[in-house]
Amino acid sequence: MGIRSLSLAVGALLATTALASAETLTIATVNNGDMIRMQKLSDAFTSEHPDIDLEWVVLEENVLRQRVTTDIATKGGQYDIMTIGTYEVPIWANQDWLVALDDLGDDYDVEDLLPPIREGLSVDGTLYAAPFYGESSMVMYRTDLFDEAGIEMPDAPTWSFIADAARQLTDKENEQFGICLRGKAGWGENAAFLTATANSFGARWFDMDWQPQFDSPEWKETLQFYVDLMNDAGPPGASSNGFNENLALFQSGKCAMWIDATVAASFVTDPDESTVADSVGFALAPDTGKGKRGNWLWAWSLAVPAGSQNVDAAKTFIAWATSKDYLALVAENEGWASVPPGTRTSLYENEDYLKAAPFAQMTLDSIMSADPKNPAVEPVPYVGVQFVAIPEFQGLATAIGQQFSAALAGTTSVDQALTTAQQLSEREMRRGGYLN
Repeated sequence: MGIRSLSLAVGALLATTALASAETLTIATVNNGDMIRMQKLSDAFTSEHPDIDLEWVVLEENVLRQRVTTDIATKGGQYDIMTIGTYEVPIWANQDWLVALDDLGDDYDVEDLLPPIREGLSVDGTLYAAPFYGESSMVMYRTDLFDEAGIEMPDAPTWSFIADAARQLTDKENEQFGICLRGKAGWGENAAFLTATANSFGARWFDMDWQPQFDSPEWKETLQFYVDLMNDAGPPGASSNGFNENLALFQSGKCAMWIDATVAASFVTDPDESTVADSVGFALAPDTGKGKRGNWLWAWSLAVPAGSQNVDAAKTFIAWATSKDYLALVAENEGWASVPPGTRTSLYENEDYLKAAPFAQMTLDSIMSADPKNPAVEPVPYVGVQFVAIPEFQGLATAIGQQFSAALAGTTSVDQALTTAQQLSEREMRRGGYLN
């Protein structure tokens, strides 16, 4: 064999060895815009870490929740990194299902994470998931339509104001709807929205003895208000609409108002994606004067399941994707307004971001005002604003969300939906040992 042939053979062998030694991280994530952008920008990570390959599993929200819950509970080991939320983290960490993220590097600056977001992802002061973006919820509205109608949106509206404005701004013949709200069944879809809304009406899931409260007048008022408002001022087929469907409706100019995740603000104000980008205003989630607003607290976060065989590589990716440097990378490629919001204090001290993101202060105010430890008007035995941080909630709230969606679709009544919700809750609480 000649020298040239020998060197080519050695080179090929080394390349093969390098490929063989590369670790492959399987990342399960949700099909939201920020995560799709993370996947698009991940070449920046792999170029810095040629020994780590990335395999993406991008799923619709309800499907993602089901897949990762099944995998982690059965120790399936399909994923090295899971996109999970504030609900799962404390429950799964206490089950020893998650790897602690207390060593993401000296330059990670965990103290820079916004306190409500960091606390929601920690157990006994240890971080078990790193927030990719944080959110509350708020009102997004069409300033041009409000101006034309002579209606002025307050910074802190009431639900009665929202309902009146929505009905005034509805023109169904021209496919203009006064309000778009989640109707798709799911514990993280309509059940999340209606739980946060119910807080502001004085309702709660359970009293201090874990007795379900769906037979209370406050829940009746909440669900009846929602169904009536959506029937009068919402789009057709609303019982099938979740976050992404309502985002598309708002961006195409069909919603005068949309109350949903603060993270949507960068999408509805992006002229490349939204036909109404220059006519969007923001307000706090509504209240009824009882001391609680209908805003939630959430973080889509990256976590390492205990069954991963690539823990160190997974932590390396998570440290990159949730770092200050990643925010700067998004800003460089997409502009500051597109940076994942709601995770770091330093972002809200950055003049470039504040200048580019007219929604920044309202987002921060909404996040900081959410109180997971005291979410309702009356005392509750649980933590969580739009969820109840107990293992039974996920299945129970999905079943109850189906009842709420049916009430919106008109296939059952509000009263029957709440009666069924009460029965489902009582049975689940007894089964779980919360009730005698």
